[in-house]
Amino acid sequence: MDYTINRLIADADFAAVDARTRDALSDKGFGILTEIDVKATMKKKLDVEMPGYRILGACNPKMAHEAIAIEPRVGAMLPCNVILREVDGGVEVSAVDPVASMQAIDNPELHAVASQVRDLLKKAVEAI
Repeated sequence: MDYTINRLIADADFAAVDARTRDALSDKGFGILTEIDVKATMKKKLDVEMPGYRILGACNPKMAHEAIAIEPRVGAMLPCNVILREVDGGVEVSAVDPVASMQAIDNPELHAVASQVRDLLKKAVEAI
């Protein structure tokens, strides 16, 4: 099973893909709850240079509320992480597959919600 939804944006600028990703997520009902600039953090903490790498913690409030109502401990698996990373030839965008991440919880009702979230994330990544 693939645990991520991936797309390479060829010959793209990191900042432009970041903006497009945020817009695509917003269009599908996701907000950004957390943001980690891994490149800046590695430079600050370890004095290491690396290509652009950012982790966005995306959350669809309606779907998160529904999932938490079904299984209160699911918050340990939220928000859905979306990464942007500079690679040869462009910027790769990867989103966690919520269906894969929810396999640890044996609850068909929760898996149905995770499937809906996966579909929204997949549409967002395709729209970038």
